[in-house]
Amino acid sequence: MVGKELLGHRILTQGDGDLMLAAFYEKKGTARDVIKFGEFDEPSVGSSEVKVKLFASGVNPSDIKRRTGFGALSEMEFPVVIPHNDGAGVIEEVGAGVDKSRLGQRVWVYEAQIGRPFGTAAQRVVVPDHRAIWLPDNTTFDQGACLGVPAMTAHRLVFSDGPVNGKNVLVSGGGGSVASYAIQFAKWSGATVFTTVSSGAKAERAKKSGADFIIDYKKEHVVKTILDLTHGVGVDRIIEVAFGQNLDTNLAIIGTNGIIATYASDQLLEPTIPFYRLILKSVTVRFVFVYAMSLQAHVEAARDINECLATGVLNHEIALRFTLSQVIEAHEAVESGTCVGKVIVDTTRV
Repeated sequence: MVGKELLGHRILTQGDGDLMLAAFYEKKGTARDVIKFGEFDEPSVGSSEVKVKLFASGVNPSDIKRRTGFGALSEMEFPVVIPHNDGAGVIEEVGAGVDKSRLGQRVWVYEAQIGRPFGTAAQRVVVPDHRAIWLPDNTTFDQGACLGVPAMTAHRLVFSDGPVNGKNVLVSGGGGSVASYAIQFAKWSGATVFTTVSSGAKAERAKKSGADFIIDYKKEHVVKTILDLTHGVGVDRIIEVAFGQNLDTNLAIIGTNGIIATYASDQLLEPTIPFYRLILKSVTVRFVFVYAMSLQAHVEAARDINECLATGVLNHEIALRFTLSQVIEAHEAVESGTCVGKVIVDTTRV
C-alpha cells in the first residue's frame, strides 16, 4: 500500500482502480490525533460478498473503544482501519454465489468491520452477503444506519432467555440507543416495561419508545418505586447497561428466578459478584456481546428487526449528523456522552 500527502489528506492506493473517500486511522489514540481523511481504492468483491454504495454510517460507542484501544482492543487488528460497523445503502455489485437479484437492493449493514479492516466510514463497503439485510421502503438510510449494533444487542438482551410476554422488565438507562430498542422490543412482545433515566431529554426518549413507567434515578428512589409499582413482587428481567454499578439495586428488585441480561459495566470494569445474594434468588446473569453472538442469533434479530420496521413498530432517535470529512467531530460527539440518540455520518457528503 503506497501513501502520499495531497491537499492535506493522506492518499492510500494499491493500484489504478476507482477511488473512494473514507475516514481511517493507522494507530490507536484520540480521534483528533489519529483519524485521517483521504482516498482509497474501492474494495473488490469476493465470493459470497456484496459491495454496498453507502448513504449513511452509524457511530457506536464500540467504534470509539476500538479506536482508543479499550480493554482487549489495545492492538491494531490491521495496519489501516476504516471504522464503523453500521451503515445503510444500495448493493451495487455481488460476488460469486450471491443471487444477482440483490443488485440495486436497499440494505442495512451490520458488523462491517468485524474481522475486516474496512468499515462503513466510507463511500463504499464490501461485506459478507448475510451482513447486508434488506431495508424496508418505509425506513430511511439514516434510520437503517441506526440498527446494527444497538438493535441486535437489544434483541438478544430481551429474547435470549425466551419470550417476555406478561413479564415485568426493567431497562436500565432508557435514554440510550440499546435501551431504546430494548424497550420497544419488550413492549412489542407484550411486557410491562420499567426504565430508569437521568434527565428530562432521556425521559422523553424513553416515553417515545413506549416505556410504561419512567423513573428518574436522580430524583426518585428506584428500589422503593419499583417495589411499590409491582406490589413487592419486583421484576422478572433486567436489561442492564451498568452491571457493577447497579448490582445492589438490581438484587433488591429482581424476583426469584429472575434474569439480569447485561451488555456493559464501564463504570466498574471488574465488579465483585455477591454469590449468595444471587444464588438465594436463583438469579441468572446473562452476558451479551453483539460481536460474539452466533449467526443464528443475528439471523433471528434481523428477522424481528425487519418485521418491526415493516410494520412501523420501531422508532429511531438521531441526535446529530456529520459529513464524511467530519468523522473526528462525530466521534467526539459520541464520546461527549451528551447525545440522546444516534450519531450519523452522511457518506454522500464531504
